[in-house]
Amino acid sequence: MAAGAPHGAGGQAGRPGGVRASLSGLTTRGRSFLAAGTAAAVCAYVLGQDQLLRVGLLLVVLPLICVLALHRTRHQVTAGRRLTPPRVPAGGEARVRLRLENVSRMPTGLLMLQDRVPYVLGPRPRFVLDRVESGGRREVSYRVRSDLRGRYPLGPLQLRLTDPFGMVELTRSFTAYDTLTVVPRTQPLPAVRMTGEAGGHGDGSRRSLALAGDDDVIPRTYRRGDDLRRVHWRSTARYGELMVRREEQPQRSKATVLLDTRYLAYEGAGPDSAFEWAVSAAASTLLHVLEQGFAARLLTDTGDTVPGAGAFAGGSSAGGPESAEAAGLMMDTLAVVGHSEGGGLGRAHDALRGGTGSGGDGLLVAFFGDLDDEQSEMAARMRQRSAAAVAFVLDPALWAGAPSRVEERLRRLRDAGWTALAVPPGAAFAELWRQAGNTPAGTWTPGGTG
Repeated sequence: MAAGAPHGAGGQAGRPGGVRASLSGLTTRGRSFLAAGTAAAVCAYVLGQDQLLRVGLLLVVLPLICVLALHRTRHQVTAGRRLTPPRVPAGGEARVRLRLENVSRMPTGLLMLQDRVPYVLGPRPRFVLDRVESGGRREVSYRVRSDLRGRYPLGPLQLRLTDPFGMVELTRSFTAYDTLTVVPRTQPLPAVRMTGEAGGHGDGSRRSLALAGDDDVIPRTYRRGDDLRRVHWRSTARYGELMVRREEQPQRSKATVLLDTRYLAYEGAGPDSAFEWAVSAAASTLLHVLEQGFAARLLTDTGDTVPGAGAFAGGSSAGGPESAEAAGLMMDTLAVVGHSEGGGLGRAHDALRGGTGSGGDGLLVAFFGDLDDEQSEMAARMRQRSAAAVAFVLDPALWAGAPSRVEERLRRLRDAGWTALAVPPGAAFAELWRQAGNTPAGTWTPGGTG
């Protein structure tokens, strides 16, 4: 059974082990025919009945002919799979289309298709095709859905072939499979202006000097030590004194989204857990800042960053190809992010401290779990290199309905210049985001959780 790719993913079925392997595919009916034929032949030999011998030979030969016929024709079936879309949010549906084509000269018998899918996507889809003529095609489809984010393999496709008499049944698997990526749920966020943040591409208050380039040429008076190659002769002739070029170009605003993934910082599991809320909120924040034209990156407590160490993605134009590619990369990362075994935020602090450039790392949005005294102090120091910093704290005690010290943690963050808010169970992140935009840095409105 060969597998092609007429549309979408296809693959090559596993090679059988020969006629002996095909004999192992005899059904109960086929084995009964062989046993009855053998018994009839033995009785005919003992009793000397030629007519009974013919019947016995017929019963034995028929399943063997079916084995040989199926062995010779099973390589002439191709299949393909198309998954649309390959990336869906948690709770969303994707459609899988399977197409089977008989490229042999003989019609097939009964075909049974089964596609392997993880149990979280639902039961394994099974289809029965009565008969596929030579050159014929059949297409079937099914839907998959998951409330849990992750990356899930679809396939390989299994094809069960039978002969018209039901004597032999062979199962072969294709080798190709697709991958469905279930990303966190996101929600649109209101456009708010965080304290100290610049517009997506910068404004007059946030411009940086460039060492080279012809963008925004602004002449200034020559100073001792200036490179003579930067002399602007037209301005020199105009002003009557030596002028040099001062190239300026807008500085893209940057945003860092910090996700605390420490196992000790959260309690509970499942779609409604605090950790899943934090992952979903981080995804919403990344999409929002990319849509606003920011160059963004994702940082975790382990110090790992996406797209890479010290790099920011997107920011060329809101909604442009670069932003879309950056969003896809970060969503794929958040689809599989899990708890870390680390106990502290030191690595994330070191990654932020390593930022360079005017304005440090721009806007910092952090999602913290439980913070003890040491980690609260560490988180407070992260604010130093950021133009603006917003923290959403998901205290496990608050989510469990137990007495919480979250206000003390928030006060310490606010004293360091953070805009800090507590996240109660079931809070709407869009409302918290709006509140963060309306809350001056270093202050907090108790009870304003949306």
